Amino acid sequence: MKQLWYAVSLLAGSVFHVSAAPTQTASGALLQQMERASQSLNYELAYINVSRLGIESLRYRHAVIDNKVYAQLLQMDGPRREVLQRGEEISYFEPGLEPFTLSGGHIVDSLPALVYADFKRLSTNYDFVPVGRTRVADQLSEVIRIVARDGTRYSYIVWLDSDTRLPLRIDLLDRDGETLEQYRVVSFAVDEGVRNLLQGLQKTNLPPSLSVPAAKTGRFNWKAGWLPSGMSEVSQSQRDIPTLSKPVESRLYSDGLFSVSVNVSASDANSRAQVLRTGRRTVQTVVRNNSEITVVGEIPPATAKRIADSITFGSN
Repeated sequence: MKQLWYAVSLLAGSVFHVSAAPTQTASGALLQQMERASQSLNYELAYINVSRLGIESLRYRHAVIDNKVYAQLLQMDGPRREVLQRGEEISYFEPGLEPFTLSGGHIVDSLPALVYADFKRLSTNYDFVPVGRTRVADQLSEVIRIVARDGTRYSYIVWLDSDTRLPLRIDLLDRDGETLEQYRVVSFAVDEGVRNLLQGLQKTNLPPSLSVPAAKTGRFNWKAGWLPSGMSEVSQSQRDIPTLSKPVESRLYSDGLFSVSVNVSASDANSRAQVLRTGRRTVQTVVRNNSEITVVGEIPPATAKRIADSITFGSN
């Protein structure tokens, strides 16, 4: 497995045939075309997700029928795991669990979150750097690197099919340029046959909707003194965590590409400073002012630590 991961990581450093470099605006326009293509075309993708946790093989089908999105995500190896989308209904079928339905705009585990980003918003804090052209899945592709200007976040390299603008490969890189995760299409098709395959979902009986308890809201006496450029608060909530036997106050922040939550609760005898990192996700905990502060997000450990250290207490 170690040799396989090393081989896959080397692909991020492949030498590309560099064509005339388009401007930042032109690269941003290509990324916007990727977003529109991914949500409007009728297509099927067979792809793998590679991370330090292993390799997943998946198939994703997507179609628009009568202005409503229908999609299917299927895990190709091991126990059958399937996710279906019909409009705003996302239904999950997992081995050993009762099927259930949640509301959402797209299947979260299908295409990388980058595909659904608002690139006009991101252009304020990210550079879209053209790399050139190369072949992926036997298709000529445009290659673009997405880098945060302040250097506090991870970066992406995106390979877009030159004809359809669908993403054929997406690498997530840490600040040292090492590959953390890779999405890579093996084969794909764009045609009306996919639409015909998904038409049956129009009359399929989906499992019942899962009710999610409403989170409490209120005024918190703490705030983040520093956040990466362009990151702002999306929501806040207070929840009672049964396993902790104490309430936890949370604020969620996002820049439109990466997100991070800051969670504050009363410290106890088990509270201690620590940092954990699994792939893209970092969990940073500090103890201060009789409070346990935990930062969880898709950010480097140094950035998580800086956010945690910036938390100040007082009336807000």
